[in-house]
Amino acid sequence: MAINAVLLAVIIMLGLSLSRVHVVLSLLIGALAGGLLAGLGITDTLNAFQEGIRNGAQIALSYALLGAFAVAIAHSGLPQSLAGTVIRRIDAAGTSGMIKYMLFAGLITMSCFSQNLIPIHIAFIPLLVPPLLLAFNRMQIDRRLIACLITFGLVTTYMFIPYGFGDIYLNQIMLKNVGEAGIDVANISVVQAMAIPALGMLIGLLVAVFISYRKPREYQQIAIDQQAHDAVVEGDALSKTAAGAQSQSKLKTLVALAAIVTAFVVQLYTDSLLLGSMFGFGVFMATGVVKWRDADGVFNDGIKLMAMIGFIMITAQGFAEVMKATEQIQPLVDGAASLFGGNKAMAAFIMLLIGLIVTMGIGSSFSTIPILAAIYVPLCISLGFSPLATVAIIGTAGALGDAGSPASDSTLGPTSGLNIDGQHDHIKDSVIPTFLHYNIPLLAFGWIAAMVL
Repeated sequence: MAINAVLLAVIIMLGLSLSRVHVVLSLLIGALAGGLLAGLGITDTLNAFQEGIRNGAQIALSYALLGAFAVAIAHSGLPQSLAGTVIRRIDAAGTSGMIKYMLFAGLITMSCFSQNLIPIHIAFIPLLVPPLLLAFNRMQIDRRLIACLITFGLVTTYMFIPYGFGDIYLNQIMLKNVGEAGIDVANISVVQAMAIPALGMLIGLLVAVFISYRKPREYQQIAIDQQAHDAVVEGDALSKTAAGAQSQSKLKTLVALAAIVTAFVVQLYTDSLLLGSMFGFGVFMATGVVKWRDADGVFNDGIKLMAMIGFIMITAQGFAEVMKATEQIQPLVDGAASLFGGNKAMAAFIMLLIGLIVTMGIGSSFSTIPILAAIYVPLCISLGFSPLATVAIIGTAGALGDAGSPASDSTLGPTSGLNIDGQHDHIKDSVIPTFLHYNIPLLAFGWIAAMVL
């Protein structure tokens, strides 16, 4: 019996990704293998791939402009100002339990805001976390918990709130691909679809805070912790030595807040993250916070910040387009449906589990969605899942594995801040804790959503 071309393409792509071959190359090789096996030939396969890339161009451009906006926010000094405020309050308050939980709340809030209100993604981590290590050490906070706190904000926000990066994930990628695969998404609420899976993430967070990592853990006080801490405090003090400097700092902060509000309002009014980011960046330029002579450099830095993610996403769109062109998705769906025998519970579990594996391999939930939607939407329709349940399955399957993937920004980001003194292992202290506390409840609650919606 001949192997299905779509199945072979996914296996090759996933195998290469797990072998640490670059994801873009893995997707391209997998697409070529699938197209050739289906008899498309090199020319038709590449034409389909290029058509998919064109379909992903708006997503990539949105990411590039969002990156430029993020760098402009960092350029304004707003993240550094927030870090300085947090550290001074901790220094003044000591190490009480209330301060510890206020610190936890602050980290979660900043992580959530980094995905929507202040869309700087993981760029806030090297600004905020290293100066706080001294306070973490004094309070004997387990850094595995800090990794879980940050990852919760990074992942839950984009998979539940349709603004900023959530707009890209939920609207521009998920709903767009689900609609193209055959479901009318006009009346679907992504918030309603993803509410139950997001609740699973919250439960995982509570387990990490109050059960798994509540015990004190001692770390060595290393000079670099003190230096990072002092650099923020002294930097803030120096900014206040002159009234002019203090006034300028306040002006930049106000401009940054105005730019954030502008971007938020424009996106709500136009339903376009691209325009929102562009207008927000324009506020920085119009007020001189980002000077005209520096604008090109700031914009280029923003593109560099998001370029890799953008390339992976548009390549995944090309991969998905080749899979559609093979015309072997339906035979795969029919075979899977007969295998499940109408057992929706088993089908939902397997689809979520496959999503976990694919996202772990690729390292990007945003890039997983186009691949899964092309296969899962026809399968969900044939098995009788509602449109809302289908969206919940695909959205959860994409997010599964983001927390806990060694190659994901959601684990690499926390490690970059927590391991500045060499006392936080990426695999043992970031990957494994986030995998256990988020993927297990997300799998369970995603399955519940598929069954009840």
